[in-house]
Amino acid sequence: MKTPLQTKNALVLSGGGARAAYQVGCLRYLARAMPAYRPSILTGVSAGAINAAHLAAFRGNWPDAVSKLSQLWLSINTQNIYATDLSSLLRPILGWGLQVMTAGWLGTGQRRGMVDNRALKEFLCAALPNERGRLSGIADNLAEGLLESLAIITTNYGSGQSVAWVEGENARSWSRGQLRANNTKITVDHIMASSALPLFFPAVKLGRAWHGDGGVRLTAPLSPAMHMGATRILAVSPRATPTQALPIDQREPYPAPAQIAGTLLNAVFLDMLDYDALQMNRINQLLAKLPQEAHGSYRPVEVFVLRPREDLGVLAREHEIKLPSAFRFFEKGLRDQRARSADALSMVIFEPEYLALLMRLGEEDTAARHDEIAAFLNAEHSPGALQESSRQV
Repeated sequence: MKTPLQTKNALVLSGGGARAAYQVGCLRYLARAMPAYRPSILTGVSAGAINAAHLAAFRGNWPDAVSKLSQLWLSINTQNIYATDLSSLLRPILGWGLQVMTAGWLGTGQRRGMVDNRALKEFLCAALPNERGRLSGIADNLAEGLLESLAIITTNYGSGQSVAWVEGENARSWSRGQLRANNTKITVDHIMASSALPLFFPAVKLGRAWHGDGGVRLTAPLSPAMHMGATRILAVSPRATPTQALPIDQREPYPAPAQIAGTLLNAVFLDMLDYDALQMNRINQLLAKLPQEAHGSYRPVEVFVLRPREDLGVLAREHEIKLPSAFRFFEKGLRDQRARSADALSMVIFEPEYLALLMRLGEEDTAARHDEIAAFLNAEHSPGALQESSRQV
């Protein structure tokens, strides 16, 4: 008979741009209500990479780490992320338009994104403990056993593969399908690459290749944590459970470009977590019906997905007036005033009032599921056990 697996808690933080502030609210409640909880494995994708990297590098206890992360997000405004003046926004739009309209004869100057996000790198270098870009607290937390491993996921635009940059005990190179892992020392550049929303933010060169947002090709968002040995995963998604279709007389007219973009962004960056959790649930059910000696290389991994009860896109529509005027001008030209949700917009509103609202909602939603979460985190790990919470995705 095999020895029961040691419980290894992992925290998986997905992307979603500004929506990642919702994750901070969830963690803020957990740190207050369950201060003993501290995951040993952390993974971050896109904006979730900022949260994961901060938590992995912070020197201190978990509640203090979460409190500091909350302060970081409350100090953000859009100018900390990208340039919002009219000339900075207009220049790449006109350049790309001229290049397309003249079949490449004009406007061929190098443009690496719709916005200039050098301000974000400056902000992260000031907010995260680092020595010339290298996050300095991670090695100390690893040495003291407070952290087992951290993975930041990017997309290699050259190969099309997802790349997990891993630092820690499980920092070994491996390749599974579209996901490849590299042993490395995490830097601010890894975070910048992971959060580089395609076309909107410029790609970042890591080694010899250009990398962008980690959610682009990551078809199994839970797999990095699994490969690093997790037996129990708490995942926080900023994507609300899809609602039923509206009645016929309330359906919207032909979708505006911003609405289509929002749907695509949800599909690329957020929906895969739901699918991955569903697949893991099915594997857990299968393993529960087999004798342990028949599991082979498979093992049960319990999953709990935290998510908003409200559509964050609807909240973004209500707070868009807080955007810088130049950005709001261009955004209005791409959307339908009658649309009730603004999914694309919800990813780029980095304004304190909106971010504070997302954090408050995260706290409230987590508090509403306190008993479920406590039962999940405190349960003894038993191979083949299936948590009911893994069905609620």
